Amino acid sequence: MALGDSLTEGVGDPVGGGWRGWAALLARSLAPAETGVEFSNLARSGALAADLAAEQLPAALALRPDVAAVVVGGNDTLRAGFDIRRTTLELDATLGELSAGGAVLLTACLPDPGTLLRLPRPLARPLARRMRAVNTVVHALSARHRAVHLHIADLPWSAERRLLSVDRLHPSTEGHHLIARGFHHQLATVGRPLGPAPVAEPAEPPPGLANDLWWMATKGTRWVVDRSTDLLPGLLALAAAEGLARIRGGTGRYDEQMARAAAAALNSLG
Repeated sequence: MALGDSLTEGVGDPVGGGWRGWAALLARSLAPAETGVEFSNLARSGALAADLAAEQLPAALALRPDVAAVVVGGNDTLRAGFDIRRTTLELDATLGELSAGGAVLLTACLPDPGTLLRLPRPLARPLARRMRAVNTVVHALSARHRAVHLHIADLPWSAERRLLSVDRLHPSTEGHHLIARGFHHQLATVGRPLGPAPVAEPAEPPPGLANDLWWMATKGTRWVVDRSTDLLPGLLALAAAEGLARIRGGTGRYDEQMARAAAAALNSLG
């Protein structure tokens, strides 16, 4: 069972007019071929941690999964009303109920969207701060619920362009295969019986400048506009405040405030 947002939905790995993605690739390798695996993907683009708890979790619990992938948080950082405490509570509830139902949990920390999109530093730094807070929470909750955790954030996304799709936010087909093999390796490490690891497909050539420009002209502009009424005004305000703090030599206090907020959210769980 896969729960999450567009990353887990499979965006960036097109197959047959739809999306396949790392979760589907991994599912085929969770048991020997003669056994077979039933796979359901509940993930949808734009989902927040609250959407998993309210919408995807009930459907997942009804199917009583043996393995449940829960990867979310990137969209939370892209909202003006970002609240690390709320994200923590929703994710903890989702992981807790799936674990109580007997599912082996799969979790992952995520790369910083500002870095992937190569945003200017004043805009990228607030997003990076939020992503660090989310990843701190995910690491702690993965230990709390004994999840099998993959450090997706540590993969060389920025250095190896071929791992990213043309939108720079989602893995390419090769990137999705890399994630699937990473989870397979982690499951094998904890001794779970598995089938053969997902086979790497021939690498696609990385998108060139023309592809990047075409995506921005046809789809990327709409992506920016969709968020301009939500994220952008707040992000510009954060960037302005951070610029003033930098002049005064105090940008580190924003990092400390967010780190304290993440720690307080985790402490509130008991």
